[in-house]
Amino acid sequence: METGAVFTTIGLSVRVAVLATLLNLPGALAVAWLLARTRFPGRTLVDGLVNLPLVMPPVTTGYLLLLLLGRRGLIGRPLFEVFGVRVAFTFTAAVLAAMVVSFPLIVRSIRVALDMSDRRLEQAAWTLGAGRRDTFLRVTLPLVMPGIANGAVLGFARSLGEFGATMTFAGNIAGETRTIPLAVYSQLQVPGGERHAALLVAVSVVISLAAMVASATMGARLDRQRGRRA
Repeated sequence: METGAVFTTIGLSVRVAVLATLLNLPGALAVAWLLARTRFPGRTLVDGLVNLPLVMPPVTTGYLLLLLLGRRGLIGRPLFEVFGVRVAFTFTAAVLAAMVVSFPLIVRSIRVALDMSDRRLEQAAWTLGAGRRDTFLRVTLPLVMPGIANGAVLGFARSLGEFGATMTFAGNIAGETRTIPLAVYSQLQVPGGERHAALLVAVSVVISLAAMVASATMGARLDRQRGRRA
């Protein structure tokens, strides 16, 4: 494995993790708000489905994505036959796999922040004539921003380390879907690949550690907010 390929793999991994996180945030915020602030039939089932990727083996998650979006999948087949769009074993598949496995972590972090936020501030805004949209944008969203940031960091770290779902759904294609975990696995299968594998592991550790430190910092900020509420 050439040094240039190592940096290509690192750049690809970061791109996948960043895209997965950014694309997840709007949906995660909506689902977290729905679960934290509303009561509806089937709410427990929705909560279970959202958190399912946390308890399922990643390979199983990747296989389900393949059944759904593969060339012969429920959605993937009409996409390919009608529009000529192939999802599985592409860069898009790597992003989707990372999105699915990291989504529950982002939802949980935002939901905790919503549960901890002072709803009296929202009620005060309503009393003063603010609509629900303005209240959400000007009161609720700033209150839960640390939770959103924390969720984004956790989601990024989880996406960066994803292996099983990516291998199954996106494959191990150099320069397209071979992220750091897959590259480490590949290098350990060839003689003399340990040096490049060690380099990739070191980079992964540094990035993940930085993400965890950032997450801990934001978690401490949430704890301080909870202390002020008490």
